[in-house]
Amino acid sequence: MKTYKVIITGATGMVGEGVLLHCLESPEIESVLVIGRRPLGRQHPKLKELILKDFNQLGTVAEPLAAYDACFYCAGISSIGMNEADYSFITYDTTINFAQALIKLNPAMVFNFVSGTHTRTEGKQMWQRVKGRTEDKLMELGFRAQYNFRPGFMKPVKGQQNVRWFFKPLIALFPLILPAQTLTLHQVAQAMINTIDKGYPNPVLEISDIKALAAL
Repeated sequence: MKTYKVIITGATGMVGEGVLLHCLESPEIESVLVIGRRPLGRQHPKLKELILKDFNQLGTVAEPLAAYDACFYCAGISSIGMNEADYSFITYDTTINFAQALIKLNPAMVFNFVSGTHTRTEGKQMWQRVKGRTEDKLMELGFRAQYNFRPGFMKPVKGQQNVRWFFKPLIALFPLILPAQTLTLHQVAQAMINTIDKGYPNPVLEISDIKALAAL
């Protein structure tokens, strides 16, 4: 079996942590480099960490990032209570700066961006427009492949610590109420792994696409 080396961001959040845990247990993943603003407090033989306080400064680090097959960009922030300028700086500017620095070091890698369901460049809500612009720009950069994941409700991976308290009562209920809008973080992570060698015909993956790619 061919194995891969991947970079993960956002591993202190729910999506990134779930993707990380799946990758650490996957026989397809040889090693994981987590790039984050603070230490994870987790140890594993496959795991390495790079602490980077400002993601806009990725181009200044000496880590050999060209050795990696893919980046799973799970970092993000809620738009609640934020104005468009501040949200855009984190969601658009920082993501694009990070990706541009990474592609200079490794244009042959696959770059996966966790966006959101209902993302639209011309959307009515601010976050839809910002994430839509981010998706569009990422697709222009020239990675070997680039995919934008638009997951809905995601069931956490067993052992996750970064799950918000108000979310926990819905974990068992939501898949029963809206199964078409629900998937697991195991499926999200496996679909990301499958982008490396299997690929997908559409660079924008809605919930049904993520499930289909995870099952390949």
